[in-house]
Amino acid sequence: MEKPDNNKLNECVNYLTRVEIPVLKKTARNLSAITKNPDKMSARDIAHVIKDDPLMTVKLMRYLQYHKHRSQEHEVMEVEQVLMMLGLESALKNVPSEPLVEDLLGSQHRDALVYLLKVIHRAKVASNYAFDWAVRLQDLHYEEVRIAALLHDIAEILMWCFAPKAMLHVKSVQTKNKTVRSQQVQEQVLGFSLHELQLALATQWKLPQLLISLMDDDYNDQQRVRNVFLAVNLARHAANGWDDAALPDDYEEIGRLLNLKPEEVMVIVGADKQQTDSV
Repeated sequence: MEKPDNNKLNECVNYLTRVEIPVLKKTARNLSAITKNPDKMSARDIAHVIKDDPLMTVKLMRYLQYHKHRSQEHEVMEVEQVLMMLGLESALKNVPSEPLVEDLLGSQHRDALVYLLKVIHRAKVASNYAFDWAVRLQDLHYEEVRIAALLHDIAEILMWCFAPKAMLHVKSVQTKNKTVRSQQVQEQVLGFSLHELQLALATQWKLPQLLISLMDDDYNDQQRVRNVFLAVNLARHAANGWDDAALPDDYEEIGRLLNLKPEEVMVIVGADKQQTDSV
């Protein structure tokens, strides 16, 4: 196995730190609609739109970390709180909903755009699972768990935006040889793994340490991290179809987390209905 190329990793981190993060066209459109009625504009409504887009979410959080007051003692992970701290007008002005992902990739990288949208959809599904399970576990800070699941694969999302050809190469190798580990392919093609990029970006952008910890699968023996880890896994495997071979193990693991039987897990995630509909 090739060793990670620290120079390539550092170059990528520096580039992604300088560049303006794009957002989904849907996000820009919905935020524009809200701002047309400033008198009725609320942090809750804006947060609802932002949390539907992992790119806009991390863009907002990165801005806060670079501009937070020295008097800020506590880490802030909830989007609504970030908006309140920055001020609604200031946040929308300084964290613009542009450029657009669809314009960035355009017709030249349509295949990459399709994969990108699939990863974003998967992230949203994972965040919903994590949120639901956090509530069931009586985790009072369920929004933190939701955001961690939403941003768990942000490095992959960003690479689809800014290195579409390389990511298509990674996908091609994985498709041709399903036995090879994803990390190995990433290191061969990119010079580093997406996991390494994720942690490096989070550190460089000074994202909340709590968020970094919740996104780090190495600590999945902790309940909140495990919640995120299992939600991401379920979303990834279910995206392959509800007959994916890895799903039974997912139901077992989630059942242990929530103290439920695998059959009960299938019900709460909608797998039973999906399988019934496919018959």
